[in-house]
Amino acid sequence: MNELTGQTVLITGAARRIGHALALAAARAGADIHLHHGHSAKEAQSTADEINGMGRKVWIFQQDLNQAGAETLVERAWQIQPFTALVNNAAIFGDETWDNATLESWQRHLQINLTAPFFLAQAFARRLEMSRGSIVNILDWRALRPGADHLPYTISKAALAALTKSLAEALAPNIRVNGLALGAILPPSDGGAGDSILVKVPAGRWASLDEVGRALVFLLRASDMTGSIIHLDGGRHLI
Repeated sequence: MNELTGQTVLITGAARRIGHALALAAARAGADIHLHHGHSAKEAQSTADEINGMGRKVWIFQQDLNQAGAETLVERAWQIQPFTALVNNAAIFGDETWDNATLESWQRHLQINLTAPFFLAQAFARRLEMSRGSIVNILDWRALRPGADHLPYTISKAALAALTKSLAEALAPNIRVNGLALGAILPPSDGGAGDSILVKVPAGRWASLDEVGRALVFLLRASDMTGSIIHLDGGRHLI
């Protein structure tokens, strides 16, 4: 199933957890990978080794995702090998609410989860010029059903959903822009909550990383789809 043969994909936050699964899925589909990480060098190398084992090319980039960092990341990757797809996966997930959110946490969430994806997309589009390309923004079911919990995170993802649709119009017809809104995929990295998360998931199950990977490949290949957001959340956004 070499659906992405001949393509190179830049994936942010691709060293671990869901980003790791996205990178492996794109590589299995035939793509070469620009693998970005922030501070996960060991995991990035392990992921790269897996991709190399598939016979694909992979390049590792450590980069902070401030505005200058986004531009620098695209430039560094482009100089090594131009790419046809950008996957904005890197994100931070804090548990602040309205009463304990600070200016620092608010701005940090917006920077990583919203501002960086925009400037990455901008830099990518400027280099792609008239060629065809694709952007996939990794969202969260909360983005389409905002609540009071995880407030800075939720608002940043809701804004990214809006940005997804705005960029789909702005960058058409050469660049398609879609979103993948995830729900219960992996238990929290801090070990909290666990299966109690599934209480409000109509499907009553965790999605598999394989399903996430196949959804990404579909969006990268769906040449007539732009401005769309696919929910892979077991129906969580309905409740």
